[in-house]
Amino acid sequence: MSKIVLLNTPSPTEQRIDTWLWAARFFKTRSLASAAIDGGKITLNDQACKKAGKGVRIGDRLQIERGDTCWVITIKGLSKQRGSATLAQTLYEESPEALAERLRQAAAHQHLRQQNPTPTKPDQHTRILLRALRRTPFEF
Repeated sequence: MSKIVLLNTPSPTEQRIDTWLWAARFFKTRSLASAAIDGGKITLNDQACKKAGKGVRIGDRLQIERGDTCWVITIKGLSKQRGSATLAQTLYEESPEALAERLRQAAAHQHLRQQNPTPTKPDQHTRILLRALRRTPFEF
């Protein structure tokens, strides 16, 4: 007969930073989070984080850079499992200044995408519409 032992495991006070970034849905996989840490894209408490095994605690401040986007957050909770997006948003709180800057950059990017709708060469009809939008004269 097997014996079932239930252990009262206390809530964790520290967690690996790559696991936390994955659980908080900043990266799709732990390996992507580790690559960002190794690339110097993550700072922990205003110091460069160099190891994926570095421990984070509640109250720590993270700066996360992904492409043109930069988050400045404070850790509010720890989770070893990756849950829903709404659950992941409860694990951190973003600073108001960084949020305003991120939203400003998103609006600028959206405006740029409206000016240039596709990354490929547009067809003739689309070129005519773009010229009209930019108000450049049509030349033969």
